[in-house]
Amino acid sequence: MQQETTENRDARLHDPVRSVDQRRVRLTIDGREVTAEEGTNIVDAARDHGIDVPTLCYLKGISEPGCCRVCVVEVKGMRTLPAACVTPVREGMVVRTNTPRVRRTRRRVVELLLTEHHTDCPVCPRAETCELRQMAARVGLHRLKFFNRRRRRQMLENNPFMVRDPEKCIKCRRCVEVCRKVQGVDALTATGRGFEMVIGPAFEGDLEAAACISCGQCLLTCPTGALTEREYIHEVWKAIDDPGKQVVVQTAPAIQVTLGEEFGMPAGTVVTGKLVSALRAIGFDTVFSTEFAADLTVMEEAHELLERLGGKGELPLISSCSPGWVKFCEHFYPEFLDNLSTCKSPQEMLGALVKSYYAEKEGLDPDQLVTVAIMPCTAKKFEAARPELVSEAGRRDIDFVLTTRELARMIRQAGLDWDALEEGEFDAPLGIATGAGVIFAATGGVMEAAIRTAYALTEGEEMARVDFKAVRGLNGVREAEVHLRGRTLKLAVAHGTRNARRLLERIKAGAKYHFLEIMGCPGGCIGGGGQPILGPGRRKDSPWERRRRRAEALYSIDLKRELRRAHENPAVRKLYEEYLGHPLSEKAKKLLHTAYTPRGRYLRARAGFTRVH
Repeated sequence: MQQETTENRDARLHDPVRSVDQRRVRLTIDGREVTAEEGTNIVDAARDHGIDVPTLCYLKGISEPGCCRVCVVEVKGMRTLPAACVTPVREGMVVRTNTPRVRRTRRRVVELLLTEHHTDCPVCPRAETCELRQMAARVGLHRLKFFNRRRRRQMLENNPFMVRDPEKCIKCRRCVEVCRKVQGVDALTATGRGFEMVIGPAFEGDLEAAACISCGQCLLTCPTGALTEREYIHEVWKAIDDPGKQVVVQTAPAIQVTLGEEFGMPAGTVVTGKLVSALRAIGFDTVFSTEFAADLTVMEEAHELLERLGGKGELPLISSCSPGWVKFCEHFYPEFLDNLSTCKSPQEMLGALVKSYYAEKEGLDPDQLVTVAIMPCTAKKFEAARPELVSEAGRRDIDFVLTTRELARMIRQAGLDWDALEEGEFDAPLGIATGAGVIFAATGGVMEAAIRTAYALTEGEEMARVDFKAVRGLNGVREAEVHLRGRTLKLAVAHGTRNARRLLERIKAGAKYHFLEIMGCPGGCIGGGGQPILGPGRRKDSPWERRRRRAEALYSIDLKRELRRAHENPAVRKLYEEYLGHPLSEKAKKLLHTAYTPRGRYLRARAGFTRVH
């Protein structure tokens, strides 16, 4: 089968009705005769031929409001300057993208945008990647002639995962469109007009009260510092500097193939050794790998699947590793909560084990242990604050969650020379992992890891072929079948909650499945809302191409591992022998499992879900 190109994949995922056989037209851009598909806008036609028309509000296939006006061009025969992102090409069109009038207009547009912007650039977390700041430099803007007349609005930071600063919002609506078109959530909208316009939840409410799933995809698309993750760097430094605290850090599998991008390395570069060395140099006492807990999750979830296939529990079993997806389910599909796996996410499992098993094994006081998780996801910050994930002793499984971006800031604050870092190794026993734990970070990885172990547990032999490529790839929804216990199991994988909605609606319409893997972010953890944000000058490929390279890197790590099935992990086996007993034991359920409840009376009623918890 011919490999699908990134361009076609983007078009299919974001614009599935687009024809691949459209007529091509000829036009002239900056004196060059070019061709483009009929219906293509001027921005894309120019970029396809190496001419970069600047944009702020435009995201191909997602956000095309034409509201920022930075992309204005001159078109022969038109008196006004049209926005290139919403102006389709036509036969014989003559376009000029760099005339004195165009440059003068763009400079004035950016200047007007800055009149509504709180210019605290030196202390803004997006200072290095702020597209507005880079656009001001590109258009040659050196001083402002206009005063800021916008009504001052307070920074909103009263939730555990995101900070909203309306003073930095340029109302480009990228966040609105990605929330609606990619995630299918609609938590953000535009309220008011002109200077009074605000982008946020309806009625200018807070995200805590809205049906926000905390996935952070809006953060990835925001061109300024209007949306940023809630930062816990100061709290982590304080814990590290406290001699009475033992600070234990874990790092998710996705981080080892994305952190390098923060330091100029190509997407998909594996930096596992440097990552571990950086964490030690920062001052963490112990460095564990979330991959260990991913192996443990496979053990618990595989046995849970076998239980449900035996008639104990609802089918299909749906994975619960992605906190963004879980929150989406709580808000929009509470009737499927009984289908969710009761397994905690790997992050929470490892946190619970550090404060119980590891503390007992090492003779440490759990109250003096601080658990930090380096995650690709802002929803993990929300998850760590869930009341369901607090022990009977009142201890949170995870005390602080840092994103990939926050870890990069800590590395810079510590003055570490990234290129000079040596290769390090994770600590035992909670740093030992198989290839199955690695692929959790890519969409389809949880499913594939579970199949590897479930097959071995039921058939009494290992799969002749460990790789299960039917569930791999970046298609929005994928289906596969596997023969287990003499029956054919129907499996499905979805990533991005808009695709999750499509899959769940199929089930409500009568489709039958046995096991579903759903990831809240496009591509899975490799596309999480806490991953690196690259400024325009460093974008050499599309987001989907970067996700593809990251996934390939994870599968390459898996392929090189001596052990590739979760149940083969010697540290996991020892954990069961010494502490847990067996999968789904009473102790395992107490430490490693949880439950979820519906959110919002209106949403429950709309879903037809009336049971009271």
